[in-house]
Amino acid sequence: MTTFLLVHGAWHTGQAWDRVVPLLDGHRVLTPTLTGYGETAHLLGPEVGMHTHADDVVRLILAEDLHDVVLVGHSYAGLVISHAANQVPDRIAQLVYLDAMVPEDDETAADVMPQAKKGIDLALRSESGFRVPPPPETAEGRFGVTDPEDLAWLRQMLSDQPVGALQQRVRLDDPVARAIPRVHIHCTDVPAGFSRRPVPTHQRNGDPEVVWDLPTGHDCMITTPKALAELLLRLA
Repeated sequence: MTTFLLVHGAWHTGQAWDRVVPLLDGHRVLTPTLTGYGETAHLLGPEVGMHTHADDVVRLILAEDLHDVVLVGHSYAGLVISHAANQVPDRIAQLVYLDAMVPEDDETAADVMPQAKKGIDLALRSESGFRVPPPPETAEGRFGVTDPEDLAWLRQMLSDQPVGALQQRVRLDDPVARAIPRVHIHCTDVPAGFSRRPVPTHQRNGDPEVVWDLPTGHDCMITTPKALAELLLRLA
């Protein structure tokens, strides 16, 4: 039995994985909601940031005494799982960057994805000074989701994220953490103008990088849960 810890991205909640969890039957699957999102939205404040979210993951791993974890981070959570793995590298078997930001040591979200600077500026100029609202829905859907019923389900899940999620720096200074094997899953149906940071040919541990493609939009756990689960099960 493999332990999968699935970490949602910005604006989402652990509910985003509801269609994937049953397809990982026979394995242990945890899908926490990070501080400040969804049912924890009342905890959102200017002090909440990426470090808070990484601590959420670390606390869960330690509280549940998890070992050999396949730690999956979607989108923004690529930063979260990287920072968390740096704290408990002996507990992590594999890192999976699911259409995610993949940072180097001391980088922020804005370093990995320059578009994040716009969200930072908007939040700092807003009445709250720290809230980053979800991007608006367009004629092309939202996060690659276009089905009306799926969009309605997604809409009720979304809430603001804290600007600290985009400003705080990832630490990747533990050599053990840098040696953890990793896999990248790329959703290939990308919006016009989007550019992804190229994946290097080799991982930090010297192994070749592993990149798998999914022909769908960004929120693949909603649009193609079966195909996503099949890829994750390769790691079980």
